[in-house]
Amino acid sequence: MGHEGMRAGDSDRQKVADQLKAALDEGRLDLSEYDDRVQRAYAARTYGDLDGLLDDLPGTIPVEKSQVVPHEGVSGPVEKPASKHQGRSGFPGMLAVFVVCTLVWAMSSLGSGELQYFWPGWVLIPVVFAFFAQFGKRRH
Repeated sequence: MGHEGMRAGDSDRQKVADQLKAALDEGRLDLSEYDDRVQRAYAARTYGDLDGLLDDLPGTIPVEKSQVVPHEGVSGPVEKPASKHQGRSGFPGMLAVFVVCTLVWAMSSLGSGELQYFWPGWVLIPVVFAFFAQFGKRRH
């Protein structure tokens, strides 16, 4: 018996349905076509029944049918290059946002002729946390 004649399991059907949902979300399938394919996926009894449901969608070709050969030179996980912002504190930017908010509050208070509620105080809370986070990094 070939692979196409083997019984598909619930996880196989769910995997195909998840890939079809991703294709719908990306706009590769319209709702009618998605509905038809999902019904066929959940009704599939064998791998042969599942074949063809994903063939015309990018990134969903089974490995055995793929024309891309995996690279043999990499052993272990590939590390991402360090970001240029890695290890930086957000304190200066957050402080700038607080200053801008305070200026807006001051101009609106001057414009109304009376002292308004100091709402930039709420913006100050994360600024204080960022300050202490930056201070704690420098001590170590």
